[in-house]
Amino acid sequence: MGHWIEAVTLGVVQGLTEFLPISSSAHLDIVPKLIGWHKPGAQFTAVTQLGTMIAVMVYFRKDIIDTIGGMFKSLSKGGDKMSSQARLFYAVIIGTIPIGVIGLLLKKFIEKDLHNLYINATMLVVMGLLMGLAERMTNPRRDGKDIQIKDGIIVGLFQAIALIPGASRSGSTLTGAFFTGLDREAAVRFSFLLSLPAILLSGLVELKDLVGKKEQVYGADADINWSMPEVAVATVIAGLVGYACIAWLLRYLSKASTAGFVLYRIALAAVIFFLLNQRILTP
Repeated sequence: MGHWIEAVTLGVVQGLTEFLPISSSAHLDIVPKLIGWHKPGAQFTAVTQLGTMIAVMVYFRKDIIDTIGGMFKSLSKGGDKMSSQARLFYAVIIGTIPIGVIGLLLKKFIEKDLHNLYINATMLVVMGLLMGLAERMTNPRRDGKDIQIKDGIIVGLFQAIALIPGASRSGSTLTGAFFTGLDREAAVRFSFLLSLPAILLSGLVELKDLVGKKEQVYGADADINWSMPEVAVATVIAGLVGYACIAWLLRYLSKASTAGFVLYRIALAAVIFFLLNQRILTP
């Protein structure tokens, strides 16, 4: 029979939570445990994230084309070396370095030792409060045309925090962007664009383990064998749901703050701590 229901459900969860600042890793850890399903594994998560990466590429295709075009123009003779598009491109590249380096160096430690619901719940609260604090304390005076290379460094360091389960990549990058003074729309767009190289690198590193194998075991942290069709379907679903979430989040944050997400994170953490205390869930 395979694991089709699990694959479809986790694809939906991945798509819903990848871009909302509520931590996809926390939800992908707790949902299977609550239902009594197998642990999907970090490799399954990384590969299905490629679907959400494609969603970003499709939704922000014009921004991506303009950014890459600005980079090439900056390299041409007589081109504007520091146009807004060129600065955005270099900010994204530089901002990807911290999570790329730390993720590769600590890959086994992250997958084996950090996937613990106590850590998840704690980071839900800590990063939620920090995100709310960053939004309230800073003056959102800058739009997307004012993104500088130094913003890539700052937001990139915050993105690296997302390697800790429960922190949330989108939540961490939004927090960093708020601290730089970017307005909500610019912060969200920069967060999405910054996700592209990180998700691509993570997905490709794990995808290489699929090549040439008939039956996949997704790493030492997984307790389930996934077939290629199951992973493919989960990835497509994650992309479709992720695309809808991007459109919704941009509309939502154009009118409202992140307070609702902060409250949700705290409430979810409280539920996790309660279930752990009652031994309904295991760490």
